[in-house]
Amino acid sequence: MTIAFVPSTELQRAAEFTFENMRVYYAQYAPEWDVEKVLSATSKLINLDILFDEKVVGVMRLEYEDDNCVLRDLQIIPNEQNKGIGFTALQEAKRLALNANKNTLSLRVFKISPAVALYQRYGFVIKSEDDRFFNMVKDLKQ
Repeated sequence: MTIAFVPSTELQRAAEFTFENMRVYYAQYAPEWDVEKVLSATSKLINLDILFDEKVVGVMRLEYEDDNCVLRDLQIIPNEQNKGIGFTALQEAKRLALNANKNTLSLRVFKISPAVALYQRYGFVIKSEDDRFFNMVKDLKQ
């Protein structure tokens, strides 16, 4: 099992993938979202394709703000989930954040997302919440 991260070269494909993977959440919480809005919101981020045995199985997006690295998106295709890819992606996000001299890694996740459990297992804690989202953070200097 080989997991690798490479800069995304097909941002339109990555946006389509994200929209399909998040369709159930967009339908419930953001019906105005479509592929073009996803592309617009993500095109200026650090976009990384996630490869599993040389096949693109997901996308991870990062953004640096002050001393924080924001994990803006982590998407794995459904049939490749629960294989350790997401955990490995979090390790890579941490590595990249530390290399950029960031002290924290943060994210926002839908409360109903099963990914909340992954983030908590990795050491993220809930910093705040609203009716739809948990805002989570992990201290990287501990």
